[in-house]
Amino acid sequence: MNVFDRSINFDALFKFSHISASTQEHLKRVYGSFAICMFVAAAGAYINVVTHLFQFGLLTGLGALGLMVWLTATPHSRETEQKRLGMLVGFAFLTGINLGPLLQMCISINPSIIPTAFLGTATIFACFSLSALYARRRSYLYLGGFLLSGLTLLLLSTLINAFVRSTWLFTANLYVALMVMCGFVLFDTQLIIEKAESGDKDYIWHCVDLFLDFVNIFRELLMILGMSENKKKEKK
Repeated sequence: MNVFDRSINFDALFKFSHISASTQEHLKRVYGSFAICMFVAAAGAYINVVTHLFQFGLLTGLGALGLMVWLTATPHSRETEQKRLGMLVGFAFLTGINLGPLLQMCISINPSIIPTAFLGTATIFACFSLSALYARRRSYLYLGGFLLSGLTLLLLSTLINAFVRSTWLFTANLYVALMVMCGFVLFDTQLIIEKAESGDKDYIWHCVDLFLDFVNIFRELLMILGMSENKKKEKK
């Protein structure tokens, strides 16, 4: 028998037998909306970097928060679907604009940081998402408590560091935050599946969960790579 003469069944590779057909359709809508959010956020970030209109991001940050609250308060239905999609697009655009100052800082240090951070984020997000999709249902939901505890510790350490101003603590927070956000990709993906299996088909809000996970990972990687590049320049 020729061990090299084997064909790969790609249909089986992308078949999620443990997920119902209706939930698979729901996930297609979620990731389709996610792709739109990524494109709109990239446009917002590009506009801010080129025009320098929003340097501090207070108004755009409040606008993004307001749209998220409005989206939460608007029930999911066929009548409100287009309206809520508009809110989602606006939220993604303002989120991209808010990344502008951080992107400008990275450009001033080394422009290659941005594509490196984006490719790293895309790879991390894809790997953890696929892990959650292929894993046994509810196998990662236990992470919820640990992740919330991690966020609480990060908040406390950030408040402490506001007074201590420790570079070491700031750097440690970045790496811990990155690990927590990776965990949230696993948790949120499986939580979306369980909600969909239970009848919750609000793909717009589920898209927000994954979009925020991606943006937070991207932000952490930008800061980690920026600090690393700064240290290299200081040594020179």
